[in-house]
Amino acid sequence: MTKRISTALTAGLFALAALPAAAQDAGLCGGTAANAQWLGGDEASSDISTTSSYVEQMALVLLRNEYVGLFTVSEAGEYRIEAEGRGGGDTVIDIRDAAGTIVASDDDSGGAGASRAETVLQPGTYCVAMRSFDGTPLTGFVRAGRIDLEPLTDGFGALPPASDGGECDLSSATPLTLGQPVTNAWNQQNTYSLQLDAPTSVTLTAENEDADPILTIFDPAGDWIAENDDFDGLNSRVDLADPLAAGTYCVSLGLYGDESAPITVTAKEYDAAEVQRNLYNRGDASPPLDGSHPVFSLGELETRLREDVNVSGDAVWYSFDIYEGGLVLVEAIAQGQGDPVLVMYDDLGRQVGYNDDSQGSLDSLLTVRVQPGTYLVAVRQLDDSTTGFIRMVFERYVPARP
Repeated sequence: MTKRISTALTAGLFALAALPAAAQDAGLCGGTAANAQWLGGDEASSDISTTSSYVEQMALVLLRNEYVGLFTVSEAGEYRIEAEGRGGGDTVIDIRDAAGTIVASDDDSGGAGASRAETVLQPGTYCVAMRSFDGTPLTGFVRAGRIDLEPLTDGFGALPPASDGGECDLSSATPLTLGQPVTNAWNQQNTYSLQLDAPTSVTLTAENEDADPILTIFDPAGDWIAENDDFDGLNSRVDLADPLAAGTYCVSLGLYGDESAPITVTAKEYDAAEVQRNLYNRGDASPPLDGSHPVFSLGELETRLREDVNVSGDAVWYSFDIYEGGLVLVEAIAQGQGDPVLVMYDDLGRQVGYNDDSQGSLDSLLTVRVQPGTYLVAVRQLDDSTTGFIRMVFERYVPARP
């Protein structure tokens, strides 16, 4: 298959990003599709339900940006989405539906730093975002196709059976009750059951970054439903927005970390508003400016503004208005402990900038060419367990006039 090359570059100081052609609907996938590329070359060739082979692109990602590929599904079924870096690159992938909800994500299930997600998808349009785990430059392949087609990656053979599509044994499972967390070390308990008495939309989480858990769910017939690794840091989460039928479901844990570390497993009813808030808190989507989510308005950005803010792993949002095209520089400077991350969106929800660790430091710097409009900037700590003061600087530059 011919490999198509796409490039995503983050702008340096007074340098502009070289971006691929935008997708036709920039609002797809919660705005992450603004610069996406069809994996099959065009929309008609990117339906992985009907293509005779997988669809694939080769992408170059620099300076903590990400490559986003688009594909469609016309028939519900099980599909495989993968990414593999060249030269040992460590990839991370997120798969989002058209509304922007993450339906699967993975770090290392492809083996040797490659990413691999096998999941059931309903008809619709999807985005797969590939980035480097540590933010270093990355060249890699992104592939999507039916589960019966040739895989890109070898898979991670050392995972427990549930994490590579094996069976889930309910005979030794610990029951889960909706809304009641259960905590056990993986080497003491790694299989759980969930009894649903009526059709229910469900969210499941597995939390302890020292354990780095992998969460897998099987239906009452023993068929694989969904899997997740590294949704929030090294913690795992699966959101099942479509109601599951009544019955007993099996929840299995794998892990990459400490087998003796306690892992908290929680099953609860799916909350669409919470899912959206999580996107805002991680900076993965921009909130509306209707007051439903906190956004600090800076008004018109005329020259230079400075703000100090105490930031944790949840993003703090700012908005500002631009009435004349030019250049905006945003800095996040840790005042003591901290490793800030910056993300910037336009008023249509399109990501226009992302940065972490600028100029050899843990501080962040964005330089974005802007047109008249309203822009939103999120700042958060890279480490969810860190809270510290960040000094924010917003500067506006106008083009020189002859």
